[in-house]
Amino acid sequence: VQLQASGGGLVQAGGSLRLSCAASGLTFSSYVMGWFRQAPGKEREFVAAMSWSGGNTDYSDSVKGRFTISRDNAKNTVYLQMNSLKPEDTAVYYCAADAGRIVMVYAESYDYWGQGTQVIVSS
Repeated sequence: VQLQASGGGLVQAGGSLRLSCAASGLTFSSYVMGWFRQAPGKEREFVAAMSWSGGNTDYSDSVKGRFTISRDNAKNTVYLQMNSLKPEDTAVYYCAADAGRIVMVYAESYDYWGQGTQVIVSS
């Protein structure tokens, strides 16, 4: 199984980025897909997740209303649209796949992880 995250970069506060995560080696449409992030010196934290059908989503309070998770099961890809970025959004962003049927916010629930993509938001 491979999860390849991309789309990170350097952006000014208030700007936008779209992260992508391409999956291979798994039946993508059967997995809950999530995004997590880890800032320097901090624990990895939940950002957003979406059920296999796209019918259920969950977001952390810190990104709700600014970030949108979506998926294209035909392309085996999950996205994270990030708008109104803030310096505190600076982190390495990871995508993850969970074989369970319920959208989970706990990293321990996820079975597979991508390598991460760096997002830096300058003030």
